[in-house]
Amino acid sequence: MTARNFRYLDGDTLATALASGIHRVIAEQSFLNRINVFPVADSDTGTNLSLSLGAALGVLGKPGEKHLGTMLVAIADALLDASRGNSGAILAQFFQGISDSAGEITRFTTHTFASAVQRGNEYAHDALSRPREGTILSVIKAFADSVSSQTSATRDTAFPALLDRAAARVDEALAETPNQLDVLRKAGVVDAGAKGFAELVTGVAEFLRDGVVVPLPDNSIAHEIEPVVEFAAADNASRYRFCTECIVTGADIDRRKLREALSELGDSLVLAGTKRKAKIHIHVDEAEIVFDTARRFGKLSAEKADDMHRQQHATRDGRHRFAVIVDSGADVGDADMERLDIHMVPCRIQFGDHGYLDKVGITIDEFYDELANNPNHPTTSQPAPGDFRRQFQFLASHFDDVISVNLTGAASGTFEAARLAAARSNAPGRIHVVDSRNGSLGQGQLAVFAAECADAGLDVESTLAALHEQVAVTTSYVILSDMDYAARGGRLPGWVKTIAEWLRLMPVIRTMPDGGIGLAGVLTGRHDRPGRFARFVARRTPDGPVEIGIGHALCEAEANELARCIRELVPDIRKLVVTGLGPGIGVHGGPGSLLVAVRPWTSAQDVARRDD
Repeated sequence: MTARNFRYLDGDTLATALASGIHRVIAEQSFLNRINVFPVADSDTGTNLSLSLGAALGVLGKPGEKHLGTMLVAIADALLDASRGNSGAILAQFFQGISDSAGEITRFTTHTFASAVQRGNEYAHDALSRPREGTILSVIKAFADSVSSQTSATRDTAFPALLDRAAARVDEALAETPNQLDVLRKAGVVDAGAKGFAELVTGVAEFLRDGVVVPLPDNSIAHEIEPVVEFAAADNASRYRFCTECIVTGADIDRRKLREALSELGDSLVLAGTKRKAKIHIHVDEAEIVFDTARRFGKLSAEKADDMHRQQHATRDGRHRFAVIVDSGADVGDADMERLDIHMVPCRIQFGDHGYLDKVGITIDEFYDELANNPNHPTTSQPAPGDFRRQFQFLASHFDDVISVNLTGAASGTFEAARLAAARSNAPGRIHVVDSRNGSLGQGQLAVFAAECADAGLDVESTLAALHEQVAVTTSYVILSDMDYAARGGRLPGWVKTIAEWLRLMPVIRTMPDGGIGLAGVLTGRHDRPGRFARFVARRTPDGPVEIGIGHALCEAEANELARCIRELVPDIRKLVVTGLGPGIGVHGGPGSLLVAVRPWTSAQDVARRDD
């Protein structure tokens, strides 16, 4: 039986056909991003579909003979876990319907295949509270209807002809999408999610007809793609800020009640999965409300919240030659984050069995309130490589280069998680992962410096060279008001705490040149903390112009006094900021912690003059 006339699809044949189709989608990632204007013009549909469908390649590429029904279950589960964005979640539900219809069969006939894709179509439409024509749903329906009508008309249709005609019908439906959605017509494009599905079907059809597998593209080689559409983000900006997703698992999830509870929170709701595992996708302003709602229905995992406003602004602003991203271990003021389009991957904070996304699901003030009142001491964990990869994939699809400035690798696995994610990215842009050898304000200073270089139009090579020079000379100093938190978190041995309190000593902790955390000295007594800490830091501040960052944990008056004292002692301060300390320090230092970050001053203009 040749690939040109077979009348059955077994697991192995379908696996190869799907892999070929997925390769086509991944190859079109940048193009799909550039025509993405619905439901929000955030230019990430290609990235989302590539990450979502890419998860299925692991299932499809496993060696050995593949049982059709078992493979489809695995594909549906992989897609549910990895799905990103509206289109990714809808595709996951489409494959869930195919899997449920196939059951335990070992091969598809054209009739059982028609039933399966029709079930997938029903599942995909049911996943949305308000399905819209002119989207991926329209082309999924066109595909399912074409397959069903062909198999109803004749029993002699072979799979190659069946899929060829269905692919042609999908292309017709795709061409109709601008007539169904005004936003597409205005932009002069087809729907990006629908186009992605059409590429998938075309890849499958071509393999069944010709037996040729589309190779996995090498997107590591950057290539120029002219913008397909000049479309202002404001023309279709989301009224909500965060694209929020999570997975709920339970024995019997009440999907109807879950949908009802979520539908009041935002828009673009997609609820995929089963009564045992449900994937939520929704656009909201406060991600934690979604997570709190989901927790009422089962165990929560895979929380994520992407800032669509920042994505829209960054990808529509052609001034920057590279993008800058940090993990939330960095403390950067909101004004700098907005002004410089600095992106962020949140770390995770856990109070007992309740987890939060740092600076997204919990604010600094909420964190310290929880720290004071929750009997469970919090823990922090670095973002998973997948969290970094999703952001890297998006940014590297829109910029030639991405600089990731990460929490010191000597004290956290965050840098390593970012490095692994960068190695796995297949977007065209280059990703440069930098160990800041710092955290909090020190890491934040370095990220702002890199972003200011981007804002000044500097190239990535000059910026990286200057950034590595700054990493080597940026230092942070911390004193704690209460050493209980450091001892409870395991960062300070109990005996050290006991002796320090008995002798009324305040240890001063600093970042070391290799990125480690060490003891810089001690302050005796508890009086005049700001003045004595300022003198300690001033004696260790290098000559010449410097940038000073002062952070505090619920002790703003002391931080302001510390700033006043440092201004008197350090003669040439080019920039000084006072801000609250995030959970990265707060977990281990607790309320009353004070931090000073010192960076010898080099500006983006200095780097530009040096290059000239």
